[in-house]
Amino acid sequence: MAADTRLRAVCVAGPSDAGKTTLVERLVPRLAEDGRVATIKSIHHDIEVDTPGTDTHRHRTAGAETVVGITPTTTFEVTTHGKAAPPAADGDPLFEADDPEIQALSRTLERLARRGYDTVLVEGFSQSPLPTILVGGEPDAVGGPVVGHGDDGIDALVDAIRTLEGVERRGNWSNDS
Repeated sequence: MAADTRLRAVCVAGPSDAGKTTLVERLVPRLAEDGRVATIKSIHHDIEVDTPGTDTHRHRTAGAETVVGITPTTTFEVTTHGKAAPPAADGDPLFEADDPEIQALSRTLERLARRGYDTVLVEGFSQSPLPTILVGGEPDAVGGPVVGHGDDGIDALVDAIRTLEGVERRGNWSNDS
């Protein structure tokens, strides 16, 4: 799919402890056979992802808007913009939304598309307009079309994701971000 101009993005939504994370863990390696896969996790409470006292934490608490840590095996980015105050769009958003949470999702998907990802699995964000795999819960509790259920076989879910039309990348995007 690397030559395509579309980013496949699908939500995995449902109530707490329904098995969403386990399903994402099963889907990632299968979808990685097709290209680059990223995940986005909606977290409903503040957590500390950067250990207090570390240099990167000190950079952030000193006022850096974005801190990037690069280790021998991992690169991570911590940005002060979350759901309450999503970052400004770098280009055209993938979809319009009034809800700051959905705006943050759209802008994150936009960045991942520019970085050349082929598929993004979004855990949570049930009110987004993205196609959704429903794990428990009711179909009317999601904002996008239901394209699968958590109790469908993994092969059926992978096939459903592979056949998604995708979200069109709008604007003049390059893969250098």
